Amino acid sequence: MAGLSTATGIVFDRVENAVPFSELTDRIQPERVLLCDPDNFEVKDAKNPFMVGQENNVDTELARKQWARLKYAYLNLGVSVDVLPSLEGFEDMVFTANQVLPFQNHENKPQVVLAEMRHPSRQREIVHFEKWFQKQGYGIHKLQNTGLKFEGQGDALWHADKKLLWGGFGQRTDEKIYEEVSVIVDAPVAKLRLAHERFYHLDTCFCVLDHDSVLIYAPAFDRHGLDLIRHYFKNVIEVSDSDANNFVCNSVIIERKVLIQKGSQSSCEQLHKLGFETIEIDVSEFMKSGGGIFCLKMMVY
Repeated sequence: MAGLSTATGIVFDRVENAVPFSELTDRIQPERVLLCDPDNFEVKDAKNPFMVGQENNVDTELARKQWARLKYAYLNLGVSVDVLPSLEGFEDMVFTANQVLPFQNHENKPQVVLAEMRHPSRQREIVHFEKWFQKQGYGIHKLQNTGLKFEGQGDALWHADKKLLWGGFGQRTDEKIYEEVSVIVDAPVAKLRLAHERFYHLDTCFCVLDHDSVLIYAPAFDRHGLDLIRHYFKNVIEVSDSDANNFVCNSVIIERKVLIQKGSQSSCEQLHKLGFETIEIDVSEFMKSGGGIFCLKMMVY
């Protein structure tokens, strides 16, 4: 990474230690989508607050229809979609944002860091994603400190087209793992402590729109995290409690189009003011498991 040495990893959680934006190098963004079919999706237990009371309460037929509409939305936007077959007994496998963190190395060759999931039922998913990425020609990186947890792009989000990784920690991912992640991906990590129990992954409360703009649920962060976010982003849209609980920060951006959970009018209006187009999609059956539109996909090279 030109201009920055990450031999021991560059991680920071304060504005005074932040890497200047001018020193961040460009990042090639992936343009394909990896999905996993919903045929084995269900809520078996409560791994997060959204799942409480939803056990065995999924309308499986409706979930399949909602997933198919989401897949069509990508195809309609001209995005190539790959589908990984789900496996019996892997009820959360449909949420493909968590098992890996994709990136490109200094030679622009695709790589992934494999996750270390906190829940045993999700740990079993990793090997199946590893095999898929190996067949796609990706370099595979396994974390050496396996005592620490890391939940892929549920907690580690790229700063649009720049080599800066936003790293959520405190509930699923362990803070110290970002020292190793920073070295592997050869990029600095801006750490954000997740301060609200209900927003257990960074992708539930933080959505990068472009290198100037972000959607956040402010109560999910502490003061230092909010300061860092406002330091790097010119446009910070703070969503309401109702929109946050409607998974508005779990949206997906395809160029200037935002795939967003249906029913978030206030946030849509703010996005329109910044020149974004919103495409409302209903994935409410998956929200019973604590996952939205972003959780259901992985952008891949």
